[in-house]
Amino acid sequence: MTEILLSDDHALLQFDRIHAWLASSYWSPGIARELVERAAAGSHALGAYRDGQQVGYARMITDHATFAWLADVWVDEGVRGQGLGRRMVSWFLDHPAFAGIRRIALVTADAHGVYAALGFHPPIRPDRFMERMAPDFAQMLRDAPA
Repeated sequence: MTEILLSDDHALLQFDRIHAWLASSYWSPGIARELVERAAAGSHALGAYRDGQQVGYARMITDHATFAWLADVWVDEGVRGQGLGRRMVSWFLDHPAFAGIRRIALVTADAHGVYAALGFHPPIRPDRFMERMAPDFAQMLRDAPA
């Protein structure tokens, strides 16, 4: 199998693929391509590539000092089960730009084991966490199966 390259070169990102993946996800169904591109532009985006084809994507939103949010971790179906998701998350955790950050947060419905193996855990004080959502997004989450 050909080696998979990880790169944060924004010019390499293949937004046709990224948009299709995210628009089919449970966390952003039907998301507009413009929104996907704008989110990538405001984040530290990472692509995974095999033979020039993008096979993975993840992004980190951060102030590069105290807090970061890991989002949109996606591995193409053809390369799932090979540790690529864990490798992309580790790339961020090991990157000097994220050294010393006190809290990295994320939300997942189905990959708890991947993240737990990398040191993530449920919030220590969940009663202190709050969120504010756009009404249509909140309704979409309320209507989605648990």
